[in-house]
Amino acid sequence: MAKLRLGVIGYGNRGVIAPRAAEADGAAQVVAVVEPHPAGQRRAARELSGVRRVDRVQQILDDDLDAVFVTSPDHLHADQAVTLLENGIAVFVDKPLAITLPDADRILRTAMATGTKLYVGHNMRHMPVITTMHRLIADGAIGEVKAIWCRYFVGDGGDRFFKDWHADRRRVNSLLLQKASHDLDVIHWLAGGYSTRVVGMGAQTLYAAIDDRMDRSDQVVRDWWSHDNWPPGEQRGLNPVVDVEDLSMVQLALDNGVLASYQECHYTPDYWRNYTVIGTEGRLENFGLDGSGVVRIWDRRTDYTEHGDREVPIPEAAGGHHGADPLLLAEFLDFVRTGRPTRTSPIAARQAVAAAALATESMRDNNTPRDVPPLEPELIDYFDAGQPGSR
Repeated sequence: MAKLRLGVIGYGNRGVIAPRAAEADGAAQVVAVVEPHPAGQRRAARELSGVRRVDRVQQILDDDLDAVFVTSPDHLHADQAVTLLENGIAVFVDKPLAITLPDADRILRTAMATGTKLYVGHNMRHMPVITTMHRLIADGAIGEVKAIWCRYFVGDGGDRFFKDWHADRRRVNSLLLQKASHDLDVIHWLAGGYSTRVVGMGAQTLYAAIDDRMDRSDQVVRDWWSHDNWPPGEQRGLNPVVDVEDLSMVQLALDNGVLASYQECHYTPDYWRNYTVIGTEGRLENFGLDGSGVVRIWDRRTDYTEHGDREVPIPEAAGGHHGADPLLLAEFLDFVRTGRPTRTSPIAARQAVAAAALATESMRDNNTPRDVPPLEPELIDYFDAGQPGSR
């Protein structure tokens, strides 16, 4: 079997998933890298010997590629994905799918019009903690889901998101969208529905007041990240532009009656996500994200019970993002080869962008509610059928 020929756009940070996917697969190889920035070019030169390195997407369109990983800064996803799809090249778009709802819809319409495979990197659908909760809900452990609450403690937010392009709303829209696109997708998946109305609230409560700034465009995050960068108010060398919120919250109403809330803070001392799911016959909640943690279930009337009525261990899994990345990447390459249905969904990715982008509008417009516009039925049918035009 001929090896899949892979490309990757953006090798400064997340682009490493492309060679990892190829290595784990054994029948794929990275043959081209698009990276205009010096730091990413140096990293690609170190890690990818014999791979063609260029600085523009157009330079790889004639390289006979089977698929390309788009892991560039968020604001570039839409144009790059559309270009690849129009040229018949299967696309892996790292989350978020896009930073605006019109661009997310443009990508979906292009994929359907061209019949080219589209896959979005919502790896949390493969995280054992999330799949455990999803299975428990499907098995009826808490009855019918009625409410979901998510708290995201972004403990190293100052390093990861305020010292480079992530701090600039022109390139991310908001960190609410950049980070919550994961969590809103999980909320939708666990609830079995999509958001129809959102209300956002947030503010620049800490980092924008720090005036020590520097241009780090010749660096990557590993060059400055450290647990020793504490407390948050003493961070130094922030991005020249810091105009995104570091504290944000969203209220969501879903199309099946479920109500949900999401909270995100970028200067907590700890880094993890906590989901609480409440049903008609109990509730469940995760404590930890990997094999050292558990999902606790309360399913009888009681006073305070620390460990719940039942504890389900979170399975241990090797690989990035608590074992999710290897499963995500294997699923993508299998999809490229066979077109088999995937756990991730371009429709779900669009709905996560819609909820987050509109919540950002609400947050910046005196917290006024926003209704999520419906997607065209033909697009829903096409992607729910597994992208039949791409087989």
